[in-house]
This record gives sequence, structure tokens and C-alpha cells, in this order.
Amino acid sequence: MNHFELRDGVLHCEDVPLPLVAQEVGTPVYIYSTATMQRHARVFKTALASLGEPLVAFAVKANPNAAVLATLGVEGLGADVVSGGEYRRACAAGIPPGQIVFSGVGKTADEMALALGGGLFQFNVESLAEAEMLSRVATSMGRTAPVCFRINPDVAAGSHAKISTGGAQDKFGINAADLMRAFDMARELPGLEAHGIAVHIGSQLTSLEPLKTAFTRLGLLVAELRAAGHPITVADLGGGLGVPYDPAAPLPPSPADYAALVARITAGWGVRLVFEPGRLIVGNAGVLMTRVVRLKEGPERPFVIVDAGMNDLMRPSLYDAWHGIEAVAPRGDDMVADIVGPVCESGDTFARARVISRVGPGELMVIRTAGAYAATMASTYNSRPLAAEVLVNGSEWAIVRKRQDVEALIQGDIVPPWLHTGGRAQGTPGPGGP
Repeated sequence: MNHFELRDGVLHCEDVPLPLVAQEVGTPVYIYSTATMQRHARVFKTALASLGEPLVAFAVKANPNAAVLATLGVEGLGADVVSGGEYRRACAAGIPPGQIVFSGVGKTADEMALALGGGLFQFNVESLAEAEMLSRVATSMGRTAPVCFRINPDVAAGSHAKISTGGAQDKFGINAADLMRAFDMARELPGLEAHGIAVHIGSQLTSLEPLKTAFTRLGLLVAELRAAGHPITVADLGGGLGVPYDPAAPLPPSPADYAALVARITAGWGVRLVFEPGRLIVGNAGVLMTRVVRLKEGPERPFVIVDAGMNDLMRPSLYDAWHGIEAVAPRGDDMVADIVGPVCESGDTFARARVISRVGPGELMVIRTAGAYAATMASTYNSRPLAAEVLVNGSEWAIVRKRQDVEALIQGDIVPPWLHTGGRAQGTPGPGGP
């Protein structure tokens, strides 16, 4: 469910008409619904209520906006981070450090030190080399690092190859055959406390079967590790539940069905469970609003050229992802068109041969399900500034990220001294030598 609905022929986010936002903020602009995020967080937590006191750590990579994180923090969610920047954002948004899980295959020593200094629930360690580095950092600081080893269960997620993370050829996690060696090593390394195991097989999962397979394998490993004398008190089951993008596709599993599966498989494990939902919480809580620049005749159907581009929303270009697209004030008759952006790439296409409400130049449209992996993946390609972001709460709304200024892009570049003078600069040579 989301809170973007037509009222008197005009699309609203909760109680705010979207044309008002366009008038005040311009386009393209991301718009997020507080009520939708709250509902999704509560539905997910309610579904898990029978599982003791699980830690629900929102996957910050899905949407790192401070207002989004603060909204979810109020709902009691922690944070799953994969960089020092995400760690700092989560802390700045008020999420308690003790509810932060630090994942990712490429943690640096500086990032480890940052999280150890500020505090966290656990590191999800993904290689033996990472464990050795974490040991060195922790001992140099006089700290003990809480560790979950992430396994690679060699389970195909069944989603797009670029968001599948649990196959044997994927870069994530430790091979299950090496897990005992990892725990034995961690027991000998100073500064580490290995208390659990983790698994995450991918994103936008539309079936419970891959999760069932992965969780079952995890349970067998818990038993093996305990039999070898390793105390396992935490099992991190990751995230990955899909959300509905295309109404013609089968619905993904519900949180209730997911929780029932988890309850069956983890019964008797005697661990604290950790979950890392991202898209499930914020995906349908956001839209990207854009304005039609012009219509251009094509050989088969018109192109509707909008002012949002692939730099604003990469998913269709990157994953061939399907997003709902509709007029903010539909006229009542339809047209078939290709919806494209202004970026100089053929991949800057949001939809082909899509049936939409008839639109013309200057009219507003929205691209649905843009609350996750959307603004966070944006770029300034073609020197296009990052779009603004707005958060709605009932009848109130606020800009939660200002539109980037083109002048700021220009000022970010540094022209070397010799180009200021029209020739070679005088004085000390730079890194390239004289």
C-alpha cells in the first residue's frame, strides 16, 4: 500500500497535491510519504513479533536521506550500512549505534576504526583477510569487535543477476566449507568476538523458495559450529523481499508469509535474529515527479520527453526495471508512447510502448516505486544537478534535500594554474613534474 492517490482528478501524496510541490520546488523532484514508510515498517515488525526481539536494521543503501532515516529511527528500526559514509549518516539521523550492522566486502581500516570508535551491533565479516584486518584495528584501539561471519550459501536468488548476491561466483560472503576455519581463526585472533553467522542472497526476491534453502543451510551451520564449541547467539537473515513494480507480475511474498517461513526454520535455534529490509520499507513510499518537455513523433509511436533522466533514476537503464508511470492530472483518454529523458544516451528510456494517460508539454507525470535505489544512485551525468527531495507528512511537506546548483558543479572542478595564465604556470611543479 502507498499514500499516492487521485483526489478530484489530481494526484496527491497524503494530503498534499503534487502540482503544489512542482510549483514550489520544480522538477524533477523525489517525493516521499511518511505514512507509507511508517505503515511498511510497522507491518514488517508486526509480522516478526513472534520471533522474540529481532533487530530490524534498515538497509541504508536503499535510501540514505537523513529525513528518511530519522523517520524509520522513530519507528524503532536500526541501520544496515556498507560504508563509513552510511555509518555516519545513520548516526547523524539519531539511530543508536547499538542498532547498526556494518556489512560490505570492502571495509577499510579507517571504516572499521570509525565504527569501533562510535559503537555498533556487529560487523558482518565477509573474508578471512577482513577478519585479520579487523583484529589489527580492534587491538590497536583496545576494543573488541563483535563479528558475524557472512556465508555464501551458493543459492540463486531468482532476481536480476546484478542484484543477486548468494551465488558461488558472487563476491559476497565466505564459502560455507571455510566457515569452521573462519571461526577457529577468529577464536585465536585478538580483538574479535565471533557471535553469529549471516546470509543475504539478493534483492527484489519474488519467491520464498531461495530463502528457505539459504536459511535451512544456515541452520545446519549453526548446529555444526555449536558442536565445535563456538557460541552462536546471532543469526542475520539479511533482507531482499521484493515489492510490486509491475501490476501484471505476480505479487511478491508478504511479510506475514516471510515471517511464518522464518519461524518454522529457525525454531529451536536459540539466537537473536537480525533482518535487513530496504526496498520493502521505502520502495513504494516514493515517486519521481517530472514534467513533459515536449512530444516528438517517432516511426511507430510518439516519444514523451520528460525533464527527468537516467542520471536521476538509473534502474530502468541499469536493470531494465519496470516502473509505473502516470499523469499527475490524467485527462481520461490514453495514448501509447515511449517515455524518455533528455540525457544523450539511448539507454535514457523509462518505458517503451507504454499505455499512459494522454499528456502534452508542461504537464506533470510521476514514476512510481522510486523510494528505493533511486535518488541514492543518481549522478550528475550531462552536468545535470541532483534532483531535490521532499518528505510529506499529512498536510505538511518539506524539502529534505535541496536541488543541486549547476554553479556548485562548476565550482567543484579545479582548473590547474597553467590554464589560468594561458600557459605553463610558474613556481613549484605539481605531481606530474615540470
